[in-house]
Amino acid sequence: MNTSYKVKFWDIRTNTRNDGKSKKPRVISHTVRWTVGNRERSSTFKTKGLAESFLSELRQAAKNGEAFDEDSGLPVSMVKAKDLRTWYSFAVAYVHAWWPHAAPKSREGMTDTLANITPILSTDAPGRPEDEVIRKALREYAFLPPDRRPVPSPEIAKAIRWIEAASLPLSALNEARHTRAVLEALSLRMDGKPAATSTYRRKRAVFHHVLEYAVELEELSANPLHKVKLRKIKSTGEIDRRSVVNPGQARELLAAVTYVGRSRGQMMMAMFACMYFGGLRPGEASALRKKDCHLPEKGWGLLTLEKTSPETNSRYTDSGESHDERGLKHREQKATRPVPIPPELVKILRQHIKDQGVGEDGRLFRTSTGKPFPGSTVSKVWREARTYAFTPDQVTSPLAGRPYDLRHAAVSLWLNAGVHAPEAAERAGHGVDVLLRVYAKCIDGQRAVANQRILDALAA
Repeated sequence: MNTSYKVKFWDIRTNTRNDGKSKKPRVISHTVRWTVGNRERSSTFKTKGLAESFLSELRQAAKNGEAFDEDSGLPVSMVKAKDLRTWYSFAVAYVHAWWPHAAPKSREGMTDTLANITPILSTDAPGRPEDEVIRKALREYAFLPPDRRPVPSPEIAKAIRWIEAASLPLSALNEARHTRAVLEALSLRMDGKPAATSTYRRKRAVFHHVLEYAVELEELSANPLHKVKLRKIKSTGEIDRRSVVNPGQARELLAAVTYVGRSRGQMMMAMFACMYFGGLRPGEASALRKKDCHLPEKGWGLLTLEKTSPETNSRYTDSGESHDERGLKHREQKATRPVPIPPELVKILRQHIKDQGVGEDGRLFRTSTGKPFPGSTVSKVWREARTYAFTPDQVTSPLAGRPYDLRHAAVSLWLNAGVHAPEAAERAGHGVDVLLRVYAKCIDGQRAVANQRILDALAA
């Protein structure tokens, strides 16, 4: 470490931006400037308070006669303190801090992303395990709360010891090359092929949030992610219209489901029908109970949704089961969502309750043990049903490739039928803006209407 006692400080510089919305420039950050030896140094902060606090620490160190590191520009005491905190130890602390506030799916996404990042932010220390072993050790041990950790195998314990010793200091992320290496890794799948844009954006968001947390704790002066630009095609989230079935195809699929297995398909058919005729998410259909259903003998019925039961690995749920019941997506814990259902679905549900009964907790769709159907079983039944209902060319196409595509077909049908966007959004549990963005390309027949209106205007 090369040090110097020749230090000079400058006033804090305020950085502004004129966004064109007003004449007065907007303050976006504050930069602390100083020199160590003959080298200029700077560090930028979001708020003036953080900048003033940092400058005060530098001045106090200089006043106490402390040497400054010429490479980092920091007092020796600050360099040592920062180097003590590794990326690995900070990532573990981050997971433990946010775990109680996150849903099971969010916990899974968080740990999966950090398990991909952590091997990148390490040195080439000898004895490095295979990356897959490192990721397994992080996902299944290190990034779990202490009371959920299993007894580690010798292989896992060895991988944890290695990553503890080889992890880069958190401060290394101030170098753009490390941050870029992480982004490039997130843009690829495990097989080296480009990852889907939506996957990259989701994992980048986790990385961004971790770094923002480091800034909040003042362990990083600014988010280093802002320095690196990695071009990636933006994802609008639009639905592939090729996956959307028409009513006839949907009914053929539902009929085909009943032919799968000795009784398994018959037990699931009404669940799939809820996704198509009611636009329910799979987790919402899985959590449906008899008390949530108003099923008159004639006319429209009503489902009052209050719970969802998405599937994830049991290590991420509070109950220890693969399905953990939660409130509805994007709504308060006790909020409900009324979904009117057509007479056809009312008839299907009444027949299902008559034939299959309900579970002890009132659940409509469950295994013989009363638990929700595993996702792997649902997917297997669906794949087989597609082979019965579709031609070979359709089977290899995206048409209704997943059970979730039934929900997409439902919402597309509502919009094509002329249901106003706010009403369709309320039934689907979406915001109107999201609804129109996601389903814009699935609204058929609008081009001809628009063309005719333009001709009428030209003629006038």
